[in-house]
Amino acid sequence: MKELLRTNDPTVLAFVSALLRGEDIDCFPIDVHMSVLEGSVGILPRRIMVRASDHFRARAVLVDNGIDPEG
Repeated sequence: MKELLRTNDPTVLAFVSALLRGEDIDCFPIDVHMSVLEGSVGILPRRIMVRASDHFRARAVLVDNGIDPEG
């Protein structure tokens, strides 16, 4: 698994997940339940992971849709 994206914005997470699933790329959001530990403030970023073999294509999908995977 490789990290594709790290963000605090839940709408970006949902959008990226929908884009990737639409391209038949499995993605796995992690750190989603960390909000319980932080008090739902949104301080800790959530990450989207993809298979290493899908990482290049998944990055291309994000860039094509105006999402900067670096930040």
